[in-house]
Amino acid sequence: MSYEKTVSMANISSRKLPVGIQSFKKIREEKFLYVDKSDIVWQLANNGAQYNYLSRPRRFGKSVLVDTLQTYFEGRRDLFEGLKIMGLEQEWKQYPVIRLDMSRGGASADSVRSYFNTAFRVYEEKYGIVARADDSLSVRFNNIIMAAYKSTGLQVVILIDEYDAPLQHSWQTPEHDACTAIYREVFAILKSDDEYERFVFITGITKFTQISLFSVLNNLFNISFEPQYAHICGITEEEIGDNFKPELEKMSEVNGWTVDETHDKLKEYYDGYHFSRRNMIDVYNPFSLVNALNAHELRNFWAQSGATSMLPKFVDNMELRLEQLDNCFIDRDTLETSDVTGGGAELFLYQTGYLTIKDFDGETYTLGFPNEEVKKALYRVVVPALTMRTNSEVVTTQSLLLKMMSDGKVPEAMKALKAIIADVPYSNKKLSSMDMEERYRLIISTVLNAVGFRVEVEHMLATGRINIIAKTARYIYVLELKLSNNGGKEAAARQIADRNYTEPFKADKRKVVALAVELDSEGKGLVDWKAVE
Repeated sequence: MSYEKTVSMANISSRKLPVGIQSFKKIREEKFLYVDKSDIVWQLANNGAQYNYLSRPRRFGKSVLVDTLQTYFEGRRDLFEGLKIMGLEQEWKQYPVIRLDMSRGGASADSVRSYFNTAFRVYEEKYGIVARADDSLSVRFNNIIMAAYKSTGLQVVILIDEYDAPLQHSWQTPEHDACTAIYREVFAILKSDDEYERFVFITGITKFTQISLFSVLNNLFNISFEPQYAHICGITEEEIGDNFKPELEKMSEVNGWTVDETHDKLKEYYDGYHFSRRNMIDVYNPFSLVNALNAHELRNFWAQSGATSMLPKFVDNMELRLEQLDNCFIDRDTLETSDVTGGGAELFLYQTGYLTIKDFDGETYTLGFPNEEVKKALYRVVVPALTMRTNSEVVTTQSLLLKMMSDGKVPEAMKALKAIIADVPYSNKKLSSMDMEERYRLIISTVLNAVGFRVEVEHMLATGRINIIAKTARYIYVLELKLSNNGGKEAAARQIADRNYTEPFKADKRKVVALAVELDSEGKGLVDWKAVE
């Protein structure tokens, strides 16, 4: 799709992007730009399923979707004027809505119970319910549902947003079982009150099956993989063209790019999510895309929002496994139905947005990184563990490495790289199963990925395999690694020259820099290097 089309910029200053706004009501009332999903919302609300569950990564628009559903079921026709739903909805009934936001539930049983107490008290006051001191949470929830039904004569809509937040945060702590017990107590009532419920919608990131939401609601319709809902959250190519042309042109102007170049950079950095094997439509991360268009620059907005905080709880030794995750496999049943606590690292990484569907062969999914933003975020997370440095030490040295390599200052870059990898292959016992050169290759490629370069490892040519290729905006670095006891930098330089490792990149406008790197055979780090002309 070409975006090289001049767009009038006269009104762009008056356009407001919904940066960080999760309220559909606020978006519409204060005239923020809204990507119209109202037709899909209507289909979801009227698809015949009483209980529905949607899993999507954090910051993917789930709360806006829940707020849109609430506004629709409350009959707020005025907020939908001009949207697609107006051609579908005829009645606009005002259903009673009970909404619970479990992201406010904390990480302990006491905080979860406190949240329910606060939330239920609001509805008890609304419907004139006097709760007794000995009423359990399930009794109170049941009383609220019944009172809402009786006071309106209409079945109740129940919306549960981010149901898994307390379960994620309490996982692998003594609080988890107690949190799970409260969930069972409260949500078991949904099944017994089904005749009074018009629609129940639950959102989350990870799937914990050992609670009543999944064990009791055996007719829960998991729409997470359904083709018609593949882009119910997120932004598609078509939606960018329909909604963001002025912002694309403004970002192009600010950065000195063409509009097509701007689009391609945004696509590489934020696009690439697929949520249904039967509808492989590309979906952009909406949080990152909108933030980038608003700031007129590419940044790792998603990771900065705390997206990586749960990784250590669910993924062991990721620094050793990261290279294999970009083309990994998981069977259909595990991906679509399994509990996150027993489904393996790949399941957790898919549900949380670090991996996405790349292919499906009838039985097995192929998963991989969706885009550069996610890839860079993951590599940055594992570098401290892999290099055995503190995060502050790593950040300082990585920043120097990024600057020097981006500017083509090779001696300074090699000095920074030497500082990062000093003694690491020798000291890091987790690497002991690898041969020494493989250890170095893993560490160096991880560091280069973490600073944001486009990295290829063991790049195949007809003449041989290049150990590492790292691409920056102005340079292409070709690195050949050799241990001191295997010829060192001189052997690496001969291999680069004899096998014409720089030849495939001669047509590229970027300068090619070939580096022969000598590494200590005992794992003590970078010994020396030389540039190969």
